[in-house]
Amino acid sequence: MEDIYTNVEKKKPVDTTLSTNQTGPRSSERRFHGAVVLCLGLLSVFLLAGLIGLGVYYHYVNHGLTEERDLLNANLTETTEELHQLQNSSEQNSDVIRGLTEERDLLNANLTETTEELHQLRNLSKQNQTCPAGWKLFSCSCYLLSSESGSWSTGRQDCREKGADLGVIDSLEKQEFFSTFNEEATWIGLTDRDTEGTWKWIDGTPLTLSYWGTDQPDNGGGDPQWGEEDCVHIRAGTQTVENWNDLSCGASLQWICEKNADV
Repeated sequence: MEDIYTNVEKKKPVDTTLSTNQTGPRSSERRFHGAVVLCLGLLSVFLLAGLIGLGVYYHYVNHGLTEERDLLNANLTETTEELHQLQNSSEQNSDVIRGLTEERDLLNANLTETTEELHQLRNLSKQNQTCPAGWKLFSCSCYLLSSESGSWSTGRQDCREKGADLGVIDSLEKQEFFSTFNEEATWIGLTDRDTEGTWKWIDGTPLTLSYWGTDQPDNGGGDPQWGEEDCVHIRAGTQTVENWNDLSCGASLQWICEKNADV
């Protein structure tokens, strides 16, 4: 009898169904979780790319509108000056005066419209932009006034270590902001170190708008005690539109750093 039962036990098949059923669902669950993680990763990449694209769009549109506004303002000033000159001449210029008056009014309307668009764009962009602690947000960029003083090169190096550079002024609004931002003389990113008399910003842009003080720049006026004056700073306590001065780059002043705002 023992031999019979023993043979039966040996011939009894092993049921592997339970093991297979336990393994299958777990493998499917792991594949599902992997797909979910991959989808979330791709979604994060697309979202980040969209945010970066939006920031770049705001920056370039803002820059374009600023240039258009400045050009319209320059044309308006030129036309107004011509009009004033003709108004002092004889009455035979009445037709020309009338045409220039209409042109001036049209330029003035375009300037107002462009300025309004620029303000709306800046207000919209500010809603999506932030600056690090201690930095000030202005026109899509962040600005920091140094707490220490040093040479022009020292200031630029400090800004670079912060992911920024010395400030660049390319509009009257920015000049007014810089002028009220500091209470002491401060370096800005303008120099003629490469070629005497050829002023360029640290990003390589040639100087177009300028706010020099009276009789400036003078490169020290030929006085040896001042040396070569190849770097520019903003004087505190002077008129906003004429507070630039060239100075020896080795002088010790505070500086203003500038970098793009975070989106």
